[in-house]
Amino acid sequence: MATSNKDIQEATVSHHDQAQAHPETELFREVVLGHDFTVDSAELPKGYFRGLPFLGSMFAIGVSYGAGVGGFAFAAPILANIDADIGPSPNLTWVALTYTLTTAIGLMVVGRLTDLFGRRWFMIGGNVFGLLGTIVCATAKTIDAMIAGETLIGLGASAQLSFAFTINELVPFKYRFLANGYIYIWGTVCSGIGPVIAYAFVYKTSVGWRGVFYLLIAMNAVGLACWYFFYHPPNFNMKHGPGRKMQFVREFDYIGTLMAILGFLLFLMGLSWGGGLYPWKSAHVVATIVVGFLLLVTFILYETFMPLKEPLIPVHLFRNRGLVISIALWSIGASVYYAFAIVWPTMVVVLYAPAHANDPMWTGYAALALNGGISFGELVGSWPRKWIHHQIRAVFFIGSVLLAATASCTADTPGRAITLMFLGSMFIGWNEILTSCVATICVEDQRELGTAIGFGGSSRSFVSTICATVYTVILTNRIATTVPQYVPPALIAAGLPSSSVADYFTAFANGTAAAFATVPGISPTILAAGERAYQDANAAAYKTVFLCTIAFSGIGIILSIFCPNIDHLLTDKVTTTLHESGHEGPITKEAVTGSEAA
Repeated sequence: MATSNKDIQEATVSHHDQAQAHPETELFREVVLGHDFTVDSAELPKGYFRGLPFLGSMFAIGVSYGAGVGGFAFAAPILANIDADIGPSPNLTWVALTYTLTTAIGLMVVGRLTDLFGRRWFMIGGNVFGLLGTIVCATAKTIDAMIAGETLIGLGASAQLSFAFTINELVPFKYRFLANGYIYIWGTVCSGIGPVIAYAFVYKTSVGWRGVFYLLIAMNAVGLACWYFFYHPPNFNMKHGPGRKMQFVREFDYIGTLMAILGFLLFLMGLSWGGGLYPWKSAHVVATIVVGFLLLVTFILYETFMPLKEPLIPVHLFRNRGLVISIALWSIGASVYYAFAIVWPTMVVVLYAPAHANDPMWTGYAALALNGGISFGELVGSWPRKWIHHQIRAVFFIGSVLLAATASCTADTPGRAITLMFLGSMFIGWNEILTSCVATICVEDQRELGTAIGFGGSSRSFVSTICATVYTVILTNRIATTVPQYVPPALIAAGLPSSSVADYFTAFANGTAAAFATVPGISPTILAAGERAYQDANAAAYKTVFLCTIAFSGIGIILSIFCPNIDHLLTDKVTTTLHESGHEGPITKEAVTGSEAA
């Protein structure tokens, strides 16, 4: 059936009044992006937001997000316990690395593909991968099997973590912040108190570390059932009409997608390897970083200048200043958080855990200052719906200042460290929910929501990995300087012969009482002096890292000046409506009336 320009204009009205656009332009967008399903919430049937399709979909998004986050957050704190049980293995770091790499790349691809082909089966597939991955991990006998399982979990999480577009398109614009707050409740449970849950399984149950994966199996299974039975967004035929799927398959940007995947993968892998698995100057690190960077540059040029019908990333998105600024603030905020995430666990273990050696759960509770703070800030930030741009400026600045102030903490200030960590994390979490939601609202054509926000999620991971690498390098280099500066003088002052200093460091690397007993001239007083000097050396190194975050947070503070004001866009418009199984149209008053009349 031919579509008139008038029909096209009416079908493509968005919250930015795109009906005023030139008809020929709208015809092109209609062909590429498909029909627009935006409606006012007043046009929806009574009880729509209390019906099973909507509530079941909301639950599916929440429990799947929790499972996707938990696939990493539950496992990361207890990797040493896992390695002690089914290891040891030199490949242990790949358990975490494979998850971060797959999700960083997958978010962008999932966002674009679901915009074009519909979201339902991609979300179902994400939970299938998550379920298979958790089963593999729960039954793993080797670290290599764990790596395989986490790879599947990461692939699944690429869809499960895509809540920023799956949930936001289902609710009115003015309730998007609250909807994201609901999702972050799941994040609070699975990430905020994830370390406590993980340690509880290890130290308080008979199933041990495998218990976290049994829990994730149940969450993935429930999420899979909810996706299948309740989540029916517009499918491909509803978006583009029947008989055109193969056309889209043929015209999709496979070359650009391959370059983007390989570029991201190699670049992030090189950064993750450097200083850990391989020295920074090794061919493994240099080659992967250089080749990955060149592929990403080539990808950008390819997307910009090639006449692509279905590009992976439409370049016109980057002409949307509000969207670009929001994604940048979202990414930089996450990178500031990563300074906490990298430094805080070692601060707890080195500076404060020795005083609580008899309580193995204390480390998990102390981790709540970081993860709990982030989650609490995300919940707090979900309520206000006015002056959003001013809030972003304020919370980003306050969080950055508190983070930098943590540089003043020493081994004698656990209360100050925990307080600053919680409050700083809270304001960064507040920034997280605001900037991510603003990014979704700034997408001028909501039919590209998955593409834009999927890219934003990958950008967040990309920037965070770069910043995390910078922080790790700074920390490693500073410790290499501060430990020789602090420890030997303290040992000698406590009475250790200078000729025994080298033996002390050998015993320290071994870490056992028997090794320390072989050090000539050692005594309990000297051991205590050495431990305290090591704590002071680490505190000095942490101080440098916290102060270095000012460089990144300073960029964010400047960008926040240009944060868009979206208060006037917080309307009752709903971007996507759900339909019942077998019903090929959106659920509206007209649709319900028509079906009853028939």
